[in-house]
Amino acid sequence: MAKRAKANIDIKNKRASFDYEFIDTCTAGIVLSGTEIKSIRAGKAALADAYCHFVNGELYVKNMHIAEYGWGGFSNHDPRRDRKLLLHRKELQKLFRRHREKGLTIVATRLFIGEKGFAKLVIALARGKKAYDKRASIKEKDLRRATE
Repeated sequence: MAKRAKANIDIKNKRASFDYEFIDTCTAGIVLSGTEIKSIRAGKAALADAYCHFVNGELYVKNMHIAEYGWGGFSNHDPRRDRKLLLHRKELQKLFRRHREKGLTIVATRLFIGEKGFAKLVIALARGKKAYDKRASIKEKDLRRATE
């Protein structure tokens, strides 16, 4: 069996790390159609407004934008459709219990292609930052740049 070429796809949600304080992270698989994975391998995806929600005990990612595939034709996908995430049952139950706490949400932080060629999404249980927390993180970044 021939080895797959490694795709260096690493799409990050920089806005999430600015707006949220990450408490816990985990990696999940995504249920995709053929044109969606081709578009991700071309690097045409965005996680800017992506967040996760539960429907009937299953976790879905909402607002993740995957651009339509150029050669897709009639079988192209909807760019902002809800996509099911694949996690073990224990991880799902743990996330479900923890996300019901006040002020916690589940956000998508990183999208990459794994070593077997499947798309993976890193999600984080997060708490929203206040304005003064954001100012402190900006200050830390500026100090780090100044010392370098």
